[in-house]
Amino acid sequence: MWIFITLFAAGCQSVRTAYQNTLARQSGFLHATMSRSLYGMPFVTLYLVICWWLFGWVSVEDRSVFIVAATLCAVAQIMATYFMLRVFQSGSFALGTLLAKTEAVLAALIGLPLLHYTLTFGSWLGIAFGVLGAIVMSVQWKNIKQAHKDISLLLGLASGLCFAITSVTASMASHALSGSIITRAGVTLWYVLALQSVILCSIQVYKSKDILAPFRKNFVLSCKVGVLSSLGSIGWFTGFALVNPALVKTLGQIEILGTLYYSKVRFAEKITKQQWLGGAMIVISVILVVISTIK
Repeated sequence: MWIFITLFAAGCQSVRTAYQNTLARQSGFLHATMSRSLYGMPFVTLYLVICWWLFGWVSVEDRSVFIVAATLCAVAQIMATYFMLRVFQSGSFALGTLLAKTEAVLAALIGLPLLHYTLTFGSWLGIAFGVLGAIVMSVQWKNIKQAHKDISLLLGLASGLCFAITSVTASMASHALSGSIITRAGVTLWYVLALQSVILCSIQVYKSKDILAPFRKNFVLSCKVGVLSSLGSIGWFTGFALVNPALVKTLGQIEILGTLYYSKVRFAEKITKQQWLGGAMIVISVILVVISTIK
């Protein structure tokens, strides 16, 4: 089931990221980052009520673990989104999304001591192949010696690290609850979005001195970002609760196909042969992970 949930989440995220890139250009990084949480809250709240009705409520097994993990998840996701949007401005839409995909192997490494998941050789091979594909797509080999000075590369890798922390801590928070997996994921997501909304709205209101500032810019586009983000997040958080987050994020790299499409069609960016090669490697990595996890 996690495979279909992850594919759905990846599809939603691909479209959402394109809209969010446009929103960042028109309304700034802060509003674009804030819109995914604030404008997604109503939809996620409705989803959580439906989960409560269908699957029952949850109880907290370890309150301190849940609060710490979910809070860290919220902050890490804010930073990951911000870094990725910065890459869009300094590099390209494709570059920002691709570099963030290093999160798969980082999630695997971070998750080993924290989640105690084990991975098969095929899974590790798929994860490594996917990250290598992202590197092939994004690194300019003629400037490889100066890669450490490339702000786009550094911001992209920082985004990948923060997204990896988000994945692992979301899984930790969900497992600190007791009850239906679906509801546990929904409660974790709701807490994360609520905290993000409070943090980002407070910053935006403080900077603008306008209490209604979060609602004044590109309302329709912000709603699109929020709804698509909430749909994708529901899929991601449910997947994190079901299996190793590293597997979820590796399969989710199928989103790269959508990234290439939007990069070329929506933002008129040129896709090189090197990027197509890296994309093919990522698709192969997804196949390897799926095959290694199907029993």
